[in-house]
Amino acid sequence: MKTLGKKITELRKKYNMTQDQLATEMNVSSQAVSKWENDLSIPDIPILVELSNYFHVSLDDLLKNEESEVVMVPENARKSLDSMMLRILVHSKDGNKVRVNVPMSLIKLGAEIGIDLPQISGNKALQGIDLNQIFSLVEQGVLGRIVEVESADGDTVTIEVE
Repeated sequence: MKTLGKKITELRKKYNMTQDQLATEMNVSSQAVSKWENDLSIPDIPILVELSNYFHVSLDDLLKNEESEVVMVPENARKSLDSMMLRILVHSKDGNKVRVNVPMSLIKLGAEIGIDLPQISGNKALQGIDLNQIFSLVEQGVLGRIVEVESADGDTVTIEVE
């Protein structure tokens, strides 16, 4: 569970900002930003709206304990592919769970040589998901839960990029 403070910290760091820079943007003191990030206080409602607009996330994403679905990261704030992970989660209707974590650098390589996701995860539910398309989205700055599919037989597949 991510607290509001942790979310603000992550967003600030994604944008390569210091606490002082965020404080200036929000017209508050750097001590206020520090208190938010350490969960010692929370921003007033108008500032929460300003934060959500500034970081291009919904208020729900800021305030709820659920993870964000999809985020578009500006080019100057993107991480290198070497530090990113593709997470594949498969939950079958009979209770089996499969989790596969693959570095994005390997996904790039796999896309170049024509490997499919079922070959990586061992799960047929991932047929038809194009690694090249996933890689293209990530190169454009898309992060978060980019695919969520429920098959006809009740299996759920989620693909996230962090």
